[in-house]
Amino acid sequence: MSDPNQKSRTQFNKLQKKLRHTVGDAIADYNMIEDGDKVMVCLSGGKDSFTLLDILMHLQKTAPVEFELIAVNLDQKQPGFPEHVLPEYLESIGVPYHIIEKDTYSVVKRVIPEGNTTCGLCSRLRRGTLYGYAEANNVTKIALGHHRDDILETFFLNIFYGGKLKAMPPKLLSDDKKNIIIRPLAYTREKEIERLAAFKNYPIIPCNLCGSQENMQRQAMKAMLKTWDKQFPGRLETIFTSLQNVAPSQLADTKLFDFAGLTRSQQAVEEQAVTFIARDGVYAANLPGAGSAIARDGAYADSQSETGAANAGLDVLAQ
Repeated sequence: MSDPNQKSRTQFNKLQKKLRHTVGDAIADYNMIEDGDKVMVCLSGGKDSFTLLDILMHLQKTAPVEFELIAVNLDQKQPGFPEHVLPEYLESIGVPYHIIEKDTYSVVKRVIPEGNTTCGLCSRLRRGTLYGYAEANNVTKIALGHHRDDILETFFLNIFYGGKLKAMPPKLLSDDKKNIIIRPLAYTREKEIERLAAFKNYPIIPCNLCGSQENMQRQAMKAMLKTWDKQFPGRLETIFTSLQNVAPSQLADTKLFDFAGLTRSQQAVEEQAVTFIARDGVYAANLPGAGSAIARDGAYADSQSETGAANAGLDVLAQ
């Protein structure tokens, strides 16, 4: 009879190896971390940021480049926030860390009417505070815990509610050009992060201390993607792959592709004409030997030159 503990351990090892591999691939594909980087891992107390820190600490020991890690948490003074949890955990794993204390919670509550979504303003305040700390402490990369599901949810949010083809890029230069943001979990699925967090027993801090609304647009996108994943296995993988294979000329954005400036190549038109053969009013393209002959009414005539053949071909097609 197999040992259930051994089986569980084997599953954990396979999962951990897979996540380390996907994170390593994302870092390599987008050149997220370079030699000498100081990487600030933004730690919220949720499963995603705990997983990110865990994997980056491992990669720090095995990667071909040397980089520094610092975990940073923003204590927004939400009621009931357990201030002791993160410092105790970070000291136990031996990673440098810093806790920023800034009461953005009161600002959000004062500005946003009761019952309205607070996430947008809260996110902007949090981002500004973290960017400021990074600039003041010579941080070269800011690592966020967004995973593949977050990226897809954002993609559909922008389509359905924003009228844009836009998502979360794995690597981003901030608007002021002072900070580079990286998302090493970009290839990682949320359900795999959940499994690892359960194995690791991270000291998760609830994300609803602020009383954030459950029936938000993002929750609707999350439910939609979960339904698709269940009913159509592989669909989410295909959608994510499409984000890496964009063809601007096949869309309709005039800022990305010069549709107005499209012109035909006369040389291409002439060459195409040469390859057409007309016989009994029926035209066929790219037949062997078509480049040196024009057929009409069953009679073949060798062209005297390529230009002559092209002109003859155009005359035939015009009839």
